[in-house]
Amino acid sequence: MKKWLLAATIAATAVTGMAQAKEWKTVRFGIEGAYPPFSWTEADGSLKGFDVDMANALCEEMKVECKIVPQDWDGIIPSLLARKYDAIIAAMSITEERKKRVDFTGKYALIPNNFIAKKGANIDFDNLDGVKVGVQRATTHDKYLTDNYGKSVEVVRYGSFDEAYLDLANGRIATVLGDASALKRAY
Repeated sequence: MKKWLLAATIAATAVTGMAQAKEWKTVRFGIEGAYPPFSWTEADGSLKGFDVDMANALCEEMKVECKIVPQDWDGIIPSLLARKYDAIIAAMSITEERKKRVDFTGKYALIPNNFIAKKGANIDFDNLDGVKVGVQRATTHDKYLTDNYGKSVEVVRYGSFDEAYLDLANGRIATVLGDASALKRAY
């Protein structure tokens, strides 16, 4: 636990470019709040989940006040760059494109990707031609489908996986592609 705490602490300070220059009293973490088990939003609007617990543990270790800032996924990096918060804690894949814009710590989770579909759905996952596939907008899953399937699948983009699950349950899409840990919780 100490290793990931140290790595995440370095990320929290390194992102701003002021790791040693600023005396930290409060650290603001951008967290999506729509990606269980990493983060979700309770009925009262509070954020819960692994990412929130990690943010609070980091702040405790650093002896600073912790402020959790909810942020929609497609704006999570732009909001960091606009200094809406000091660091992001999220199940974010480390890509070359993202590394051009932000710094990363070491991975704290390794999660495979997976498709889910309604029970009894007859989907040939080796041939997705013409299939409507739901993904969360601006994710690596979105990019993967676009880059690897081109126009052979109909990619339907959502602001959150919750929106995709509703369309899957109601038959508007055939399958959803996402992180296996998040998908398990849904179906």
